Amino acid sequence: MMTEFSHVNARGEASMVDVSGKEPTVREARAEGYVTMQPATLQAIVEGNHHKGDVFGVARIAGIQAAKQTSQLIPLCHPLMLSKVAVDFDVEPDNSRIRVHSLCRLTGQTGVEMEALTAVSVATLTLFDMCKAVDPGMIIEGIKVLEKSGGKTGHWERS
Repeated sequence: MMTEFSHVNARGEASMVDVSGKEPTVREARAEGYVTMQPATLQAIVEGNHHKGDVFGVARIAGIQAAKQTSQLIPLCHPLMLSKVAVDFDVEPDNSRIRVHSLCRLTGQTGVEMEALTAVSVATLTLFDMCKAVDPGMIIEGIKVLEKSGGKTGHWERS
């Protein structure tokens, strides 16, 4: 386990990690999050009857765009040339919620966990934004990295 923070220099100041000496490897990360809502809201989204249109389509594009902008949102993230970003949705009618999950991939010198988390975060926020007028009590929760691979630390998966 890591004993020091990599984004802090010897003087205790915030610092961008120098990855120039790292070998490029294929790196991938998966993340997820949930939006819980009223059953009628979920039904309108699934049936495509929401007055704002294709809620899943807009949230998917928002998540993909967000992943590509992560370095502009998170101060010490490196700008990355992502080769793949996917944002998908699983409807869970028994829990009246939508699971949002993302995959980010590249060949590079640093990982893509922040991009996967950003994709899920913005996609869930977009679902909320598009539906808040009819269901302001929605809950966004459970945003987390599920798996990452590549680089010096190799593969990690949430148990």
